[in-house]
This record gives sequence, C-alpha cells and structure tokens, in this order.
Amino acid sequence: MKAKADIEEKYVKYYKKYPDRPLRVLLGFYKGRYHAFLLSSFFYLIKHSPALFCPLLLANVINGVLEGWAAAKKAILLNVGIWLGLLMIHLPANYLHVRFRSRVTRETEAGLRSALVRKLQELSIPYHTQTQSGRLQSKIMRDVEAIETLSSQLFINVLNIVMNLVIMIGITAVKNRLILVFLLLVAPVASLTIFAFRKKIRRENRAFRMEMEETSARVMEMVEMVPVTRAHALEEVEKDRLSRQLSATAEKGYRLDVIQSNFGAVGWVIFQVFQALCLAFTGFMALKGRILVGDITFYQSSFSTVVNQFTALINLLPVVTKGLESVSSVGEVLVSDDVEHNEGKEELKELIGEYRFENVGYRYPDTDAPVLQGLTLRVRAGETIAVVGESGAGKSTLLNLLIGFMLPSEGKILIDGKDISDLNLKSYRRFLSVVPQMPLLFTGSLRDNITYGMTDATEEQLAAAVKAANLEGMVSQLEHGLDTLVEEHGANLSGGQRQRIAIARALIRDPRVIILDEATSALDVVSEKEIQDSLHTLTAGRTTFIVAHRLSTVKNADRIAVLDHGSIVEEGSYAELMERKGAFYHMESLQVSLE
Repeated sequence: MKAKADIEEKYVKYYKKYPDRPLRVLLGFYKGRYHAFLLSSFFYLIKHSPALFCPLLLANVINGVLEGWAAAKKAILLNVGIWLGLLMIHLPANYLHVRFRSRVTRETEAGLRSALVRKLQELSIPYHTQTQSGRLQSKIMRDVEAIETLSSQLFINVLNIVMNLVIMIGITAVKNRLILVFLLLVAPVASLTIFAFRKKIRRENRAFRMEMEETSARVMEMVEMVPVTRAHALEEVEKDRLSRQLSATAEKGYRLDVIQSNFGAVGWVIFQVFQALCLAFTGFMALKGRILVGDITFYQSSFSTVVNQFTALINLLPVVTKGLESVSSVGEVLVSDDVEHNEGKEELKELIGEYRFENVGYRYPDTDAPVLQGLTLRVRAGETIAVVGESGAGKSTLLNLLIGFMLPSEGKILIDGKDISDLNLKSYRRFLSVVPQMPLLFTGSLRDNITYGMTDATEEQLAAAVKAANLEGMVSQLEHGLDTLVEEHGANLSGGQRQRIAIARALIRDPRVIILDEATSALDVVSEKEIQDSLHTLTAGRTTFIVAHRLSTVKNADRIAVLDHGSIVEEGSYAELMERKGAFYHMESLQVSLE
C-alpha cells in the first residue's frame, strides 16, 4: 500500500516541478523504468528484422541471378536461409516486446487513475461542488487512456522509428554514400512539415478535449435527470439540448480531423515525390554502371522504409499532442491545492461532544455577502439541538462547518475546547455519523450499504442498527434479507426505505456526535414517529444536531436555534419558543395552517 502511495506521490511531484512541461512530466512518470522500454524496443527490432533485411536479401538474390547459375544458387540458399531464420524468432521476440512494454504502461495507467482517485478524496467539498462530475470522470478515463497511448507511441514507436532509420541509413552509407545524401534530404522536409502544423493541431486538440469534458458532464446530468424529464414530458427538450451539445462536439472533432488529415496528406505527397525521384536517381545510376541492377530494388525499398519512418513520425504528432494535452488535463486535478490539510495537526483520540461557536461568520469565495455572520452558540455534551429556519438562512452551511467540510471565515468553532482549525479532521470525523437529506446508496447488498466502511461490524451491531432504523419489517419481507441487492442510487427502494438505510448506516458506527440533516423528511407520519422514538433513545448521551424544515419533528430537542439571514435570532426549547410567540412560533403556526 505504501509503495503505491509513493508512486502516486511521484506523479504529483513531477507535475509541481514542471507545471508547463507536460513532456518532462511524462518522462518523470517512467523514471527508473526506461530499461523496460529499451528492452521492448530491442525485441521489437528483432521481431521486425525480416522486414528490415528483406530489401537487402532480395537485392542479393537478384544480383546473384544476374551473375549466373553458380552465383544464383549460392545467393538463393544463403539469403532465403537467413530470411527463414529471422522468421523463426518472430513469435518469442513479439511476446517479450509486448511483455516489457505493456507491464510498464499499464501499471503507470493504473497508478495515474489511483492517484486521481486519491486526490479526489482529498479535495475539498467546495471543489467537488464547483466541478462537474462528468469532467472528472473524463479525466480519469479518457485522459489517462490518452496518456497510456502516448507512452506506447513515444517510448516504443519513436525508438523503433529511430532504430529502423539507423539500420537503413547505416546499410546505405556502407553501400553508396551518394544515395545516402539523397535519403538524408527527407529529414529537413519532415521537420518543416511538423513545424507548419504543430500549433494548429495543439490548439484544436485542446478545444476538442474541453468540449468532450463538457459533453461527458452533460450526459451524466441527463442520466440523473431522466425521472424528472419523463415526469414532465420534457424528453424532446432534453434530446434537443443534448443534440446541440453533441453537434458542437462533433464540429470540434471535425475541425481536428481535418487539420490532422491535411497534415498527414501533405506529408505523404511530399514523401512520395521524393520516392519517385529516388527511383529515377537510382535507375540512371544503374544505367551508368555506378550500382548493380538488383541494388535498385534495395535502394527503392530502403528509401521507402525511410520515408515510411518519417511518415510514421509525422503521424505521431496528433497522438503526441493529444497525449500531452491529457497530461496537462490530469495535472489540473493532481496539483490542485484546494485540499484539506491535516498534516501536523492534533489527532483526536476521543470526543466528548461539547461545541462552542464564537462569533462565527462564513462567506463563499468570490462573494461579498456572508452566509453566516456573528453566530454564537454553545452546545453541551450529550445535548440535542435543532437548527431551523427558512431556506437560505444558512442551515446547510452551519452543518458543513460543523462537519469540517469548510472552515469559518471569521470567528472560531471550538470542539471540546479545541479550535477546529487546529484538529486533524479525519480523526475528528471518526466520531461522527451523518444522515444527509438525500440518502446516498451504492450498488451492493443492504448489508454492504449499512456496514459501509466498517469491516469489523458484528451481526449483533447490524441487527441493533436495523431495529433502531425501523428496517426489520422491510428486511423480513425480502427474499434475500440483508443480502438483497440495492440497485444504482437505490432505485428499487422507496424514499423512506433509502432514508432508513442511511439512518442505520449512521447508527451502526456508534458515534459520539450524530448529525441529522432532514433525516426523516422522506418518511410517512407513522414511520417518522417510530424512528423519532428510536432516535430519542439512541441519542441519549450523544451530542446530536438536527436540521429540519418540518418543525413538529424537533419537539423533543433539548434546544432549538432559529436561524435567519445567517444569525441566530431565537434559542430555547420547543415550549419556550412557542410561548414567546416570536419567529419560531410564526413558522410553526404557518406550517400547521398548511397541513
């Protein structure tokens, strides 16, 4: 586990060290493992040796035939024997080539995805709120795949191209240096072609990548919105919306395809012209007796190989550009500093559950208006306090501060007398259980969803949590009981059932602090009463925070704090607040009149 974390830290280190040099970052990923690519390229060279030496062997046979029977017989047997011998080593060389290459690239691909997942777990809740999940998914899947493709192309194909060029140019240099000069003229032409198209391809790749991220985000939104879309007969509206986005993506892709196609076509035509000139050049040299007739075949094939290698090098430019753009894209996440810093902070070994909010204020980044201001509140250990108020009063922000998802912009939050800013929040949250307003379930069994993160939970603890959350009746009616599979987002369960599972998940952790964010909002009156009774027993001795719109659900709270425009305007028990006939009384009276 530590070795994997070290590898992931290496990725982040290179991103931070070379923020504007994606190629240098990519090379850093493989530092210490370059030998694997060299070995892979070596075996690739051996694997393709029949094709590399075929022109020379063919020329030898033709020249032997032209010399007469004796020379022809010797040339045929020798060169065909060499050819067959090279073919015999193709399969083992291919296996070793793939083994060395794939092991390194696939492990790096998995390491990058793991690093992204780890980073996403560390990034702040505001970061996730502001970033569409579809964009993050695109980075984890599409961009990492593009980096793996780039790695294979860069470390294998480029090395192979270089080796092929060295071998062909080397043989040509030995046989005829004049023709060597003609071959070398291809290099500057290839360089000029790459230079002419490089910036355009990079620009179009970036535009297409960003459009693909937007499309991925829109598609995920569409899938999540299907029930709402269907319920309001808005299928055609949604189809049109996605069609426009897909058309925009297709247009960006089309522009990228055109520039890449033109790039490849220009290079191909230029090189074919050179190859035609090479045929004429070697043909005239043979007529003058400067070279043998069979050597025309060799030089033509040799030049064809050289041209093909330069063509392959040119065709790599779009892949390299796309891959380097993906390296930069992944880096946007890995180097983000919007994380929760817990290193060096005090770790909580126990939690009593006493809270003090001292003149707490909070404003979101890039906004002037505070969400909370001057909030002062003291909560005794084991006390149940309810927070109520109209929408936008700051209740959710208060809970986020309480959990530590955000830290106060002003004032202090003291937990057992310790400033929350000085605490290791991971250690603090081990003592919390949170039931959100919208229960989040994953695909798995009921048992897995309830015991999530608690591998050591006993059957007795599970049974107690199920009973406390009033799930016994539902579980007993299921054929597979707690082993019943929960579909994606709990689609095969009612809203109330999903909420009870979330409550059971919170209770099985035996927390010191319980946070209920509209935890009974999806339940019918009978179920709500049963769960309220259970919660009343189970929260005894534990500090409990309840956020509720339905004011009748907070009658049993020790105290109720009424929020209005980010400040507490009233505080007291249910009876006390009703007796005062202030803000809480008017809110409760309005709800009663509407029921």
